[in-house]
Amino acid sequence: MTIYWMLLLAWGAGLMAFLGGTIAYLEGSANTVTKREFVHGITAFGGGILMAAVAFALVPEGMKELNAWQLALLFALGGVSFAIVDAWLAKHGGNVAQFMAMLLDFLPEAISLGALFAVSPNTAILLAVFIAAQNLPEGFNAYRELRFAQLSSKIALAGLFGVSLFGPVAALMGYWWLRDAPEITAMIMSFAAGGILYLVFQDIAPQARMRRHWTPSLGAVFGFIVGMLSKQLLG
Repeated sequence: MTIYWMLLLAWGAGLMAFLGGTIAYLEGSANTVTKREFVHGITAFGGGILMAAVAFALVPEGMKELNAWQLALLFALGGVSFAIVDAWLAKHGGNVAQFMAMLLDFLPEAISLGALFAVSPNTAILLAVFIAAQNLPEGFNAYRELRFAQLSSKIALAGLFGVSLFGPVAALMGYWWLRDAPEITAMIMSFAAGGILYLVFQDIAPQARMRRHWTPSLGAVFGFIVGMLSKQLLG
């Protein structure tokens, strides 16, 4: 397989976030209880997928390549860094936790995609499918969040499309520079894992809960299942 297929895979996986945002833009039903349950369920689903990414994609790489102190320090640094960013955004009237978590998740995985493509293209295709499955609900949630932050539809969708363009760039970085530097890739992934875990518990999980409704939170279970099965297939 050529490097152009790798770039296409990375971009296609990123475009799923844009597709998710487009679906959120086109979805125009009345704000009924059923719709609120659905939206809360999608939020929980995205949170479950992010937790699966931490558990099965990001942290295992760090545990394999880093010693205990490096892993703990980078994980903590990721959490603290994004706590500071989150606090700054809240102080200035913004909240883009879903968007930040999606970016934190997508970039290191796209780097891994490039590094993996150099060694095992078939496995890289499975990883691209996993990333695409994550990005669709995350894009849906991120679009709604950006709109809630008073950004226009055009700017929100442009932001999600811009994220997709980072995919090929990150994949190229992994393919050219990091395929023989697994420790650096593991450091990036461990930092991202700490940031994602903070964002899930601080901002995303609380948005998934809906008082007197119990089904939306099951979305987190199904999201985690998607990540778990993807890990099994990649393994």
